[in-house]
Amino acid sequence: MEHLELGSTVDEMVEEFECQWKPGAEGTYSRKFVEYCNSKAMSRVCQNIPERIKDGSFTRLTFDMMLAWQQPDVNENESDLEAVGKESEDKRIQATLSPEQDDISLFYSDIMPLLADHEPNVGEDAFVYLASLIPLPADIINGRYTFETLTAPSGHQLHFPAYDMFVKEIHKCMKYLQKQTKPKGVDLADDEIILHVEGTMASQRVVRHIKKTSWPGRLTLTNYGLYFEAAGIINYEDALKVDLTKDGASSAKPISTGPWGAPLFDKAIVYESPDFEDGVVLEFPEMTSSTRRDHWLMLVKEITLMHQFLKKYNVESPLQAREIHSRTILGIIRLHAAREMLRISPPDPKKFLIFSLFEEVPKGDFVLEELAEISQKVGTAKTPCSSSSILRNMNMEQLGNILKEAEEDKCKEKGKVIDKEEMLVSLESAVNQTREEGKEIEKAKATTAELEEEGITESVAVLMELMRPMQDALPWFQEVLNWERPSRTLFVLSITILIVYKEWVGKAIAACLVWMVVRMAQARQMKLHTKSEDAVKVSTESDQTMTESIVSAQYGLIRLHQLIQHVNITIMKLRSIYTSKASKRASMVMALILALAIFFAVVPFKLVIMFGTIYCFVITSSVGRYMSNDQSNRRMKEWWDSIPIVPVRVLNSASK
Repeated sequence: MEHLELGSTVDEMVEEFECQWKPGAEGTYSRKFVEYCNSKAMSRVCQNIPERIKDGSFTRLTFDMMLAWQQPDVNENESDLEAVGKESEDKRIQATLSPEQDDISLFYSDIMPLLADHEPNVGEDAFVYLASLIPLPADIINGRYTFETLTAPSGHQLHFPAYDMFVKEIHKCMKYLQKQTKPKGVDLADDEIILHVEGTMASQRVVRHIKKTSWPGRLTLTNYGLYFEAAGIINYEDALKVDLTKDGASSAKPISTGPWGAPLFDKAIVYESPDFEDGVVLEFPEMTSSTRRDHWLMLVKEITLMHQFLKKYNVESPLQAREIHSRTILGIIRLHAAREMLRISPPDPKKFLIFSLFEEVPKGDFVLEELAEISQKVGTAKTPCSSSSILRNMNMEQLGNILKEAEEDKCKEKGKVIDKEEMLVSLESAVNQTREEGKEIEKAKATTAELEEEGITESVAVLMELMRPMQDALPWFQEVLNWERPSRTLFVLSITILIVYKEWVGKAIAACLVWMVVRMAQARQMKLHTKSEDAVKVSTESDQTMTESIVSAQYGLIRLHQLIQHVNITIMKLRSIYTSKASKRASMVMALILALAIFFAVVPFKLVIMFGTIYCFVITSSVGRYMSNDQSNRRMKEWWDSIPIVPVRVLNSASK
């Protein structure tokens, strides 16, 4: 099919290819030949995309390119038969679909199951390969995520009707955006494109809240900012601009709104910036979910992250900046197209937005670094199928003239030869690493989902079971401290004093860490040999009746309340000492602190630790218990009880 597109015979194309083919190069001869033909064909196809999308030749050609790349060694006769069969099948499908069915997602129609069994399909690698040739159906950076979302209902296989519908929805979204009127009272930049509009007669409402007043209006998103036009009696008022290029203090986040300022409905966003004292609160009314709000919030985040990317990596060249803008714009347009296709189950916006996706996924910063390097290298190279060229050829009027001039200037330059394949390999490697890390994290999160859904009773039981090793070790420490086995206690005391005196604390910690590694290795070997079930078994059985359980829970809450009260009283007494509410006690504490300061300044710290350790062991021995003075403990308690606290006054709305 490519030789018909280029007007050359197969033999001529083979001869051209073999002049540059290196037998030792990576990849088979057949696949490299297919890639060579596809690359030459795309250079011609990119010049006239809208008409080709309308007549269906673009999707048919690019789909066949993916099939040919996926199976480059298929017999030519078989390919011709498949092409004839696909053409007749396309005609049958177009005749079957009525105009009323155009708005129904093909993935959820009655036709898709039949197509899945008989129509040739494309895999993920072929889809990403096409994205490397032409970034219209997908961007190579997030192409795999886009493919997963589009093919989730069809078993992760892309069929031609779904692909054809997706590309046509992209074209339809572009034409819709071209028809949108510019915000009133503002001048858009030369390369500023309208990306989303809501609040018009044909779309759902958008409401701006200013303190206790609400104003409906039209909200417009561009690749530079948000524009809100309050609805007047006849026309819209001049637009309020929210600049999304500013970094630092500006941020957008979800917020709840409601009548008279009551936060009842979680369907709004607030953009906080030094330019706006109270922020800009925009609500997206919906009957049930907050899908619209989340969609706008993600789009605003994407534009903000794009400008942060340009500043972080010092992308100062206009050509490079426009390419980054164009990739972002195409990502948002693909998201709109996917939402039109998958209305029953709207897709995750992050799967189509580059910067929002790799800002969250693990090691996504590596992918963005690769993107910055590629943008700098390709900035002066001839790329007829680049993102900016695609937008220009798709007749996006806002960028038409300026991109045309940029392309002409670029063609006049003697662009340096760039190994595009090598750059794509490094980018693909970073993306694959990110995806593998993401899958591991998702698996790990799935293991915690069940535990997070448990009630408080089960959570307490699990905690007690997990703390059992420490509970088992506690009696051993009690035996050592209480001198139940004097020989063991003397041994532990001697070792502790020796380690502190010789200053072997670091070596002791190292020995403990090595012992921990040995125990972990033993646990691994035991697991491999026994092959036991890797699960924590927790029993929630109890001998108590229902009434006894309720009473026990009530007493537990009472004890918790008492503990909180004791903590509050302790903190307030310490506050009284610090602020000299109890001046006599505060003077005693200050004198004691000064004495301790002099003591720690004079006595070496290791001696302090040694004497402290000896004191702890002696005080728990029979000699220490005999020498203990209950009267001193009583005097200390009386001294503590005599400290007054500052009164606490709880304020409510009525007392303010």
